[in-house]
Amino acid sequence: MLQATIEQSLIFAIMVLGVYISFRILNFPDMTVDGSFPLGAAVSARLLTLGINPYLTLSVAILAGALAGAVTGVIHVKLKVKDLLAGILVMTALYSINLRIMGKSNIPLFEEENIFNTDYSIMVTIVALILAAKIILDFLLKTKFGFALKALGDNENLITSLGLDEKKYKIYGLMISNAFVALSGAILAQYQGFADVGMGTGTIVIGLASIIIGDTLFSRRKRQVGTTIAIIGSIFYRGVIAITLSLGMNASDLKMITSVIVIVVLWIRYQKDKGGKIL
Repeated sequence: MLQATIEQSLIFAIMVLGVYISFRILNFPDMTVDGSFPLGAAVSARLLTLGINPYLTLSVAILAGALAGAVTGVIHVKLKVKDLLAGILVMTALYSINLRIMGKSNIPLFEEENIFNTDYSIMVTIVALILAAKIILDFLLKTKFGFALKALGDNENLITSLGLDEKKYKIYGLMISNAFVALSGAILAQYQGFADVGMGTGTIVIGLASIIIGDTLFSRRKRQVGTTIAIIGSIFYRGVIAITLSLGMNASDLKMITSVIVIVVLWIRYQKDKGGKIL
């Protein structure tokens, strides 16, 4: 159970990295992730049934997620639709698109080749994937492009004063964010052996809960890299979920459990911010 919990938490951590980009760096409440997560799973699953190389399906899923993020960005910056509404509109449209891609609501993958059918253990493969995702994102955020993204989230006027197109940077940021989210969905589909059109429900809450938990645990340790905090938060979140289920809670109670976790963590963070005692 412990190994399965860690494996799932690391897969979801890739999604959390995507949410970290949109919510923490861009300061953009992007609801697209609830649609781009199953989009990645749908694309990967559909291609696997056609005999496409499992790793190639991940690449296509990344491109599909980036496209979804681009659509949200264009709707927001070009059509002047509010950020939250733009994400909701694309998320809603993606439900139908995912059904179109899959052809049905669920695709079983137990007989298909996947990235875990290797001589290496599942844990090694997942660790390699999350490390690759983290290294790429950390490198990106240290480039001029990355600093521009950070500045965009803090102060749009600063980007404009530097002669940069803030609209393009916002679209690029959303593309990167949803690319990570779709990759996570594609990996999860291959890991659990099926893709389901409803598997993205609550993805944004899981991502935010993981980030909030990480921030709460390391709020006073400024040397911690943001991506590291996001990954650790994902592990803690899935750990709490696993412990709760082991105590006798039903799987159908997961949404309620998630809400309670977020409320408790927010309260703890509020107490720490005002210098009060938690207990």
